[in-house]
Amino acid sequence: MLVYGKNVAKDLLKNNKDVRKIYFQEGFSDNDIILLSEKLNIPVNYCSKKEMDRLCSGVHQGIILDIPDFSYYDFKRFLNEDISNVVILDHIEDPHNFGAIIRTCEAAGIEYIIIPKDRQVPVNATVMKTSVGTLDTVKIISVTNLVNTIEQLKKVGFWIVGTTLENSVDYRDVDYSGKIALIIGNEGAGMSQLVRKKCDYLVKIPMYGKTNSLNASVAAGIMIYEMIRNRK
Repeated sequence: MLVYGKNVAKDLLKNNKDVRKIYFQEGFSDNDIILLSEKLNIPVNYCSKKEMDRLCSGVHQGIILDIPDFSYYDFKRFLNEDISNVVILDHIEDPHNFGAIIRTCEAAGIEYIIIPKDRQVPVNATVMKTSVGTLDTVKIISVTNLVNTIEQLKKVGFWIVGTTLENSVDYRDVDYSGKIALIIGNEGAGMSQLVRKKCDYLVKIPMYGKTNSLNASVAAGIMIYEMIRNRK
């Protein structure tokens, strides 16, 4: 997997992560990164800006790293652990939203996020850049079927809280003191109907202005901190 950007590069190199190769744009002058790459004896290629732009579509800041594909956490292993909170993403498509949610989970002490394999942005270069420094703490679990996954979570004592504007209650009116799995729906369509039917509680964040909904990562932040606040 190719990842890019100075902050991502520094994080990976300082933590001695497996980096197969580094691509520097000709004239790259960040001495900290250059010295780290030399210290770790990582193979380096110098490329023109045109070649760098061809390697990735994002703002690479003159550096691209070739690293192993992201390793997802095993769901069966998760089920055997003593976990109080987990966030489930129901087909989030924007990598910036995904990355921002990972950062929020890390800040709030949420260690696990569950995502579906299909129609969901995976952990890619943009997600890694947006969530820089947090993917070592937050474990991402990729599952084949969200509905089946929710059923298994219920069997081990989780209450399922879904976010939706329709037929829902104020998010502050729910008791989050038990084992909670919080579902954040797709940016446009929200939660799927099948997932919605499996929820124990449907909640909404009241809108007092002209806007009728919030960005998925903003809504996730509000909900995650309410869930954590109730556990104090």
